[in-house]
Amino acid sequence: MPHHYPQQAALRDGRRIMLRPFTERDVDALYEFFHNLPAAYQRFAWDPIDSRALIESWGQNIDYSKVFPLLAVDGNKIVADATLHRRDGGPLRLVGRVKWMIDPAWRGVGLGTLLVNHFITIGRENGLRHLCSMLISDLEADAVATLQTLGFKSYVQEGYGTDPDGNQHDMTKLVLKL
Repeated sequence: MPHHYPQQAALRDGRRIMLRPFTERDVDALYEFFHNLPAAYQRFAWDPIDSRALIESWGQNIDYSKVFPLLAVDGNKIVADATLHRRDGGPLRLVGRVKWMIDPAWRGVGLGTLLVNHFITIGRENGLRHLCSMLISDLEADAVATLQTLGFKSYVQEGYGTDPDGNQHDMTKLVLKL
């Protein structure tokens, strides 16, 4: 998969970014990116991104066939991290799961759409049949809307997610048939 990168891309506001896969050399920059996100973003991450050891383990255990981590970089600064997760076997082996986090200063300019479109292309190139994502319905409404505009169908499960304070949130599962 990484043979298509690095790539430059222009966003709707005219800013340019570089897209490229995460490598072991990016551990410090990715940890810094996560550390500088607002606390409200950090607390809803799927993984404990405040753990430097976790980020280091990602750098030491890169397997692009299982998880393809795509970074959006402005100069030397990571402004978005997106991942396409795949399974080796089982009934979901042809389904890719998409996750991403974007620096608030880079939201609303087409970066999320750009990243997901790359994953759609990668999914098709690698024989996936579906892409999916699971989002917190109220807190990630902008991301839900982005995926819906790309053709993802949404299914809401009431009270499926729990925030760090124990409050229940509706979750939206989004699925795109490739």
